[in-house]
Amino acid sequence: MTLALAAGILVAVLATSILSGILGMAGGVILMAVLVATLSVSGAMVLHGAVQAASNGARFVFLRQHMMWSVVPPYIAGAALVVILFSLAAFVPDPAVVLVLVGTLPWLARILPKTGKLDVRQPVTAMCCGSVVTGAQLLAGASGPLLDAFYVNTPVDRFRIVATKAFTQTLGHLVKLAYYATLGGLAWGEASAGAVPIWIILAGMATAVVGARIGTKFLARFEDNQFRRVSGWVILTLATLCIVGGLRQIIGN
Repeated sequence: MTLALAAGILVAVLATSILSGILGMAGGVILMAVLVATLSVSGAMVLHGAVQAASNGARFVFLRQHMMWSVVPPYIAGAALVVILFSLAAFVPDPAVVLVLVGTLPWLARILPKTGKLDVRQPVTAMCCGSVVTGAQLLAGASGPLLDAFYVNTPVDRFRIVATKAFTQTLGHLVKLAYYATLGGLAWGEASAGAVPIWIILAGMATAVVGARIGTKFLARFEDNQFRRVSGWVILTLATLCIVGGLRQIIGN
């Protein structure tokens, strides 16, 4: 890996971590697009998992007093079911199709009245969130647009939303990291094809923590209504980009 490429990746990590610190999402999707364009799929998944786990983990630590712990047990139950199914199948997906699905669901959440009233504090909703979001992470690497559909209409303040999403996303990215590192037999170092140098992983994780800290500082400047309005438009924009990107890959193949 050249120094120029490494520097570009670290700049992308910093910028996307700041964005996620402000909105609680979006940065992961953008970072995944950057990494897939510059690294192998396995390398991108592993580096993305490590960086996003650090970014989300740091964001949770900074906002831990706002965590909605009741969401966690059903979320983990839903996520565990998906992980078991993926592990049994040793499934390596086509990300293009999943990009289209990830982009479609947030639009459905806005269009369909019943879907638009999702409240992640409800155990069934939290369990569905765990299954769907973890599945999307294992399929496409990032799940921000999909995750936000479960939170955008939950009647709690922005700090509770960002803190809870950060915790569950940390778990999801660690699962993704373990899944692809194990399934792909990825070696740490320069020797194997698709390998990611350990130093860029560590540097990326440290940079992500800095970005998360900066982003959470900006979060305090938002009002709740402003936060929901901005995050809503950002998520729909990203959802549209996911659909377009997925369709372009499908047509190109």
